Amino acid sequence: MSDQEKDFEREEEKEKVSNEEVDEQTETNETNIEKEESQADPVAELEDKIAQKDDQILRLSAEIKNIQRRNANERQDAAKYRSQNLAQAILPSLDNLERALAIEADDEASNNLKKGVEMVHQSLLQALKAEGVEVIDPVGEAFDPNFHQSVSSVPAEEGQEAEEIVEVYQKGYVLKDRVLRPAMVIIAQ
Repeated sequence: MSDQEKDFEREEEKEKVSNEEVDEQTETNETNIEKEESQADPVAELEDKIAQKDDQILRLSAEIKNIQRRNANERQDAAKYRSQNLAQAILPSLDNLERALAIEADDEASNNLKKGVEMVHQSLLQALKAEGVEVIDPVGEAFDPNFHQSVSSVPAEEGQEAEEIVEVYQKGYVLKDRVLRPAMVIIAQ
């Protein structure tokens, strides 16, 4: 073999070796990239899971705050309207006392009895007022269906406007801002 042929063979061998080295390096690089990608995937998955858990924590904490706020409001309402049932139970007694007071007294014994009934009536009204119960006695006011219940109507007389309350059949009561019983009224038409 000539020197040229030998040189040519050596160069071919060098190329083969260098091609093999390049192939090995490419394989190594691809393997490294695959490893990095496979390592990146679990990291990305874990980051996604963490983000989901953070979101879940935020939602649950907001829900807990809403529950606490709702409970606080319910406790305030319960305290604010704690005397509602008692007041509603006493209202018929007040009506009966008012009917008793409407009867005319003829003699001294009847006057004394009426005076005692007035004192009981006043003390009940004061006790209810101390709890925030107010009387709705709307004679001369305009009819408001939120506070009044019309039981009948009469023709309007001179100086009266339509929908004006001319007579109260039964007084109404309100506790703070809640109507316990609307006033039963007669209105002008």
